Amino acid sequence: MNPDKKVKKTGLARNSTVYKTSKKNSGILDVDKAFEQKFFCPARFAQEIEGLVKNQEDMNYIDAIVYFCDLNSIDLESVPKLISKPLKEKIKYEAQELNFLKRSSRAKLPL
Repeated sequence: MNPDKKVKKTGLARNSTVYKTSKKNSGILDVDKAFEQKFFCPARFAQEIEGLVKNQEDMNYIDAIVYFCDLNSIDLESVPKLISKPLKEKIKYEAQELNFLKRSSRAKLPL
């Protein structure tokens, strides 16, 4: 246990002890909330991108990701870790429609 932290020691039973942090350490909770708002998990990232695409009619998924990364100072090289599978499929479909990717048809037999 860190001696720098102020804690109260309260005994519940003979051999068990519970440590409660003082109200001065409530700033830790504020830091946790700030981390949750700053860092994104794939589900939250997908929700943010879906919201941008839904609210902006002329914005596609690729543009929304670039725009979102610029707003939040996220490095574009770290984005692949944040893209969920459904979002990846939407980006792939959009890239095929814009002729950025070749259309893949699994119905063709290899010759």
